[in-house]
Amino acid sequence: MIFRLDERLLFPDPALAEDDGLLAIGGDLSEERLLLAYQNGIFPWYSEDEPILWFSPHERFVLYPDELKISKSMQRVLKSGMFTITVNECFEQVIAACSKMERPGQDGTWITPDMQAAYINLNKKGHAHSVEVWQNKELIGGLYGVQVGNVFCGESMFSLVSNASKSALIHLCKSGRYDLIDCQVHTDHLASMGARMILRMEYLAQIKY
Repeated sequence: MIFRLDERLLFPDPALAEDDGLLAIGGDLSEERLLLAYQNGIFPWYSEDEPILWFSPHERFVLYPDELKISKSMQRVLKSGMFTITVNECFEQVIAACSKMERPGQDGTWITPDMQAAYINLNKKGHAHSVEVWQNKELIGGLYGVQVGNVFCGESMFSLVSNASKSALIHLCKSGRYDLIDCQVHTDHLASMGARMILRMEYLAQIKY
């Protein structure tokens, strides 16, 4: 059953989500609703021509920083000093760049102008963060997401130069600020770095820790 949200600030039990993780439709992207969603393992994901869709997958693809795997070739990249990494230096540029990345099997972007505005607001309020990767003073990679306690809920990343987004993720893992990185969607390259699936109940236990 898919629930329709109204002006009330509440969500149904995430365990009631459909097999594909879809839980609810409607509502808004206010700071209060977004934070409530993330605190309950729920996130918005929809296209520009759709109403707001809220998801809570039965399994989450996550990366525990202490399980991070760095290949020898990636270690050489990190030691080379070819990249400079910053945090929260240009959140708006990072989310804009993520929205422009072409992704296999995806037409357009789910990072709509409304989504960008909502997460930029979260960043200004201290809830969303970005990691930027620079080369020769040019922004060539990065990621952004929402912090909920000791969990970083990754939203998207981009890379214009090979290994740039990986460098951003490694920096995030090594920052010591998080016990868990929520990667949401499975990708082979994240799996090669140590990310794995966990059940929703495990995820919720971590996010409410």
